Amino acid sequence: MKKLGIIGGLGPMATTYFLYLLTRMSRAENDQEHMEILMHSKPSIPDRTRYILGQSRENPVFEMIDIGLELKNMGAEMIAIPCITAHYFHGELEKGIGVKVLHAVRETAEYLKKAGVDKVGIMATDGTVQSELFPDVFNRYGIATVNPCEKSQKKVMELIYRQIKSGEKGNLDEFIQVGDELFAEGAQVNLLGCTELSLLKRDYILPAGYLDVMEVLSRKAVQECGIFDTRYEQLITK
Repeated sequence: MKKLGIIGGLGPMATTYFLYLLTRMSRAENDQEHMEILMHSKPSIPDRTRYILGQSRENPVFEMIDIGLELKNMGAEMIAIPCITAHYFHGELEKGIGVKVLHAVRETAEYLKKAGVDKVGIMATDGTVQSELFPDVFNRYGIATVNPCEKSQKKVMELIYRQIKSGEKGNLDEFIQVGDELFAEGAQVNLLGCTELSLLKRDYILPAGYLDVMEVLSRKAVQECGIFDTRYEQLITK
């Protein structure tokens, strides 16, 4: 069974939930049948969105590479990063670390393609949205994307940074308002494209039509280790 390395702490609660998802999605009858996980949680890594938007000169990629190399030296054979915005640096990370870094956005595109979805709404950080991380990948799969309007995107950032990252439960009503706008724009599925938003799915029962990108990342990691429990194959909310 492959050893999984996790670059964690981006943010800390999302990393904790990712560990839960890995365990829940594993087909194991005892402790010994679960995957081996090596993790370094470092919340002090500079903010990814601020760097991408030019609001900070602190490039987070160098510290992420250092952690990845540490995990590789400990025996990690693949790396997962439960932070979607960090995937902006995917190419640099994989080259710098020298082992496979799972690509949550690409895996999500493949999942949606198989599900017959051709238009999605993106709920993510400003860094992820403005870097066009999702459309750059999804266009190759024939999947169109739609973003919230400026006012609604501010609500998404409020949910992520001022509520969930600060330890509060996210405002579900505002989240659903933004989601309904995206559905009205033709989205068949709305993506929880930030791992903080994944915590909304943990804390609430969401309406139909939402897909948590961190669940897709967890699914891929467990599949790579050969112990994925197919009971968790259906990830889009019903």
